[in-house]
Amino acid sequence: MNKQLVAESFSIGRFEEIYSYLSDSIEWNIVGEDTIAGVESVISKCEKTSVYFKSVTTKFTIKNIIMENHQVVINGLAVFDKNDEISCINACDIYTFNDSGLLQKIESYCIAVEENLPNIQ
Repeated sequence: MNKQLVAESFSIGRFEEIYSYLSDSIEWNIVGEDTIAGVESVISKCEKTSVYFKSVTTKFTIKNIIMENHQVVINGLAVFDKNDEISCINACDIYTFNDSGLLQKIESYCIAVEENLPNIQ
């Protein structure tokens, strides 16, 4: 799997597909919320997030992908529907890979938006 596919999989919540591409010393900074350090802690956070994703109807839309050297940047929209209660997150994830091609750092910016909520059915 190349860097772009690793980043895309993570951004749309298919975490289990990319675990083997995580550096042991990975750091995931969810800006304004938390910083998770180390592969086991990042996988644990991914597993908890996956449980939530499975409890709601989820639609991810990737808007842009920018690649440069060891970095991939993805921005997009996530729409979550639980019992007709809809929430939207505009997100931008910056992925930095090390020289071995493993994911070394993720910086996630997540902004809740409430206007113009799309129907995800």
